[in-house]
Amino acid sequence: MKPNVAAALAALSHLEIDTNPVAVKAKSRDFFWYSPVLKARLDGVVGDFVVSPKSEAEVIEVLKTCYAHNVPVTTRGTGTGNYGQAMPLAGGCILHMHKMNAVKEIHPGRCIVEPGCLLKDIDAACISHSAQELRMFSSTWATATIGGFIAGGSGGVGSVRWGSLRDPGNIIRLRVITMEEEPRILECRGDDLHRVSHAYGTNGIITEIEIPLAPAYDWVGIFVTLPDFDEAMQFSYDLASCDGLLIKLATIFEAPTAQDYFQRVAPHVQPGDTVLALMVAPHAMEAFTTFCTQFPTAKVIYRSDASDWDRDPGHVFEYGWNHTTLRALKVDPTITYLQVGYGTDDPLALIAEIRAKFSPEVLQHIEVTRQNGRVAMGGLSLVKFTTEARLDEIVALHEAAGAMVFNPHRYTLEEGGRQSTDQRQLDFKREADPKGLLNPGKMIAWDNPDWSYDQMYAWPGLTKVAE
Repeated sequence: MKPNVAAALAALSHLEIDTNPVAVKAKSRDFFWYSPVLKARLDGVVGDFVVSPKSEAEVIEVLKTCYAHNVPVTTRGTGTGNYGQAMPLAGGCILHMHKMNAVKEIHPGRCIVEPGCLLKDIDAACISHSAQELRMFSSTWATATIGGFIAGGSGGVGSVRWGSLRDPGNIIRLRVITMEEEPRILECRGDDLHRVSHAYGTNGIITEIEIPLAPAYDWVGIFVTLPDFDEAMQFSYDLASCDGLLIKLATIFEAPTAQDYFQRVAPHVQPGDTVLALMVAPHAMEAFTTFCTQFPTAKVIYRSDASDWDRDPGHVFEYGWNHTTLRALKVDPTITYLQVGYGTDDPLALIAEIRAKFSPEVLQHIEVTRQNGRVAMGGLSLVKFTTEARLDEIVALHEAAGAMVFNPHRYTLEEGGRQSTDQRQLDFKREADPKGLLNPGKMIAWDNPDWSYDQMYAWPGLTKVAE
């Protein structure tokens, strides 16, 4: 199929179109450059034009037109993803959803929003309307869209209480448009949600999201230091295990992460200290203080409701999740990261084993979450990058030890996940995108169902794009 970009542009000229090369290049990029591996491979990727639909009807028109002219379509929000999810590997149309940004309805326990709505704007509307807030959000809360979070994220701030996005109940409903000769509008609920959530927009375009809410609190952001890493890990595990003590974040930073990369926190930290970032509900602060007595070496160095530092550190959650990597990159451009699952069985022992093998080449940054009703731990480890071969070796050694790596140095769904075909997503793509025009190159199973995962997948269409 040969795309006819000129014909598609002519047919869509009455919509909001941008063909300025500088703007198109900027909107063709996400935070893929967190990875030196992806930066080397994707830096030349660029779309042909950007269209910004203002309604579902315009989305349908774009998909129908691009289908007729064989033009690939890559959907994006604000481009805060890290895996190259929103990179248009085949060029074509970039469907920029930022104009579809309405909070449409707010009800007890749920809201209905358009995909281009910023996470912070959803929270602001829900707090103002009924003192409710999102259960979980990415650390890019101020700039990320809800559609991007659903299509590319897996969890975030709040996962210590609510688990992952794909856990039953964390998404209520998705309204999805197919890319066919006559696009269809589908309502996905229940088990069908797995077909399109965390699918990078490869098998349908989300135009409406119904998502659950929780009571809103003026969360107390806290930094705690402990001189011993293992004790800090136990502190965090035990805190997350306190069913009656309401928290929204528990993050651990191995020394010298805070000292080297958190410029406003570093003056308050002693050499060698492990730093914890926490969010605690105001009514739980007395219980938190009581909890801390079990760990005599724990020292609260900052409380957002009480401390008065010379330089305000800002939101505590903006030090965790992938903001940790971003802060480190600003200081040391050789830093990259790994996304590691340590599970629920004995995560403390596994983390200790991995740390003993790799520190300080790999510094532990741990996010405490919940998985199937149990405390779980996941790493967004900081890695001092030397060579791609060494990075692959580090990944292999993690996996050999039983620590699963969700590889952020790959741009496909499968390699960034469990290195296996998600049959539901593949089957749905065959149904909803028969020409394979939605975000091409991101689903290995569509192009090569027999891929062995013995090396990094290189989508054949990428070579011509980069030239």
